[in-house]
Amino acid sequence: MTTLVDVGAHVPATRVPIRDLADELGLDHLELGVFERFFGLREVCTAPGDDLADLLVAAARAVPGLAGNEHRVRYVLGARTIATVAPVGVNPLHDAATRLGLDHAVVWTLTQHACASALLAVDVAGRLLASDGNPDALALVLTGEKAFSPGSRLIEGTTIMGEGTAAVLVAADGSARRAGSPVLSYATRTLGEYHQVPLPEELAGPFGVAYTEVLAEVVLEAVERAGLVLDDLALVLPHNVNRVSWRRLCSRLGLPIARVRLDDVPVTGHCFGADSFIGYAAARAEGRLRPGDPFLMVAVGLGATFSAMVLRYAPHETEEPA
Repeated sequence: MTTLVDVGAHVPATRVPIRDLADELGLDHLELGVFERFFGLREVCTAPGDDLADLLVAAARAVPGLAGNEHRVRYVLGARTIATVAPVGVNPLHDAATRLGLDHAVVWTLTQHACASALLAVDVAGRLLASDGNPDALALVLTGEKAFSPGSRLIEGTTIMGEGTAAVLVAADGSARRAGSPVLSYATRTLGEYHQVPLPEELAGPFGVAYTEVLAEVVLEAVERAGLVLDDLALVLPHNVNRVSWRRLCSRLGLPIARVRLDDVPVTGHCFGADSFIGYAAARAEGRLRPGDPFLMVAVGLGATFSAMVLRYAPHETEEPA
């Protein structure tokens, strides 16, 4: 069973109010008001002076179970939203792997699920490790990106991107030397008719309707596959696009919005594929997950892919149970 052995997160300390980005992003006063008052965005985390490799290395070094286990890492997967993140000849993922002492691993990137690529990468990592037949082998998923241009900083009418990153240490089986949070189910669906980014005007309306309905269906599918019902979920760790999309989804599902950890929306922005894992690290530190609690990770990627993963929380062996 695919297991999250450990998760590390790096949230840069620098915060930029989104109103200071308005001119750069072409937001007028009305649009800025929507982002602040309706979407619940206030500022985004940024890392001036750090490149993508720096951000990925920082997240990996925050993973408690990586140090001393580098030799067990068989795969390093970069889960990216944007296909191109660096100039020709520069490879931040390989640079990060080298700096982490993981040159021996197979290093490669997933991009096709956009901001949902990190959940896909966890699933793929578990499958690869299971097929290798080595119960001690591990995979490291690295996710999150630099918002290096106005086009990568803004999803028009939806959110503003931050530069937080996460690293996820994955095993094929939680019994391999170290306990972890097992993946109980994974559900994903891609609506290829919405593949254009940005969407043509004639598709924007239908997508807005489909978004809530399809995401609700995928969430329910994942919960059912895990043998659970929504009321069993202790916590939902969301993609932090904005508050209104989660209010709509919770209304559609009949799920109390208090069960969704939206704390990061006003202070980090949407950190590409890293949101749910940044939320996991924070929820663990806050004591919001108890041993045995089922919880849900959710992400939507432009293109359009809807994904949900149900896990059962097991604390790291150095943690005190909440």
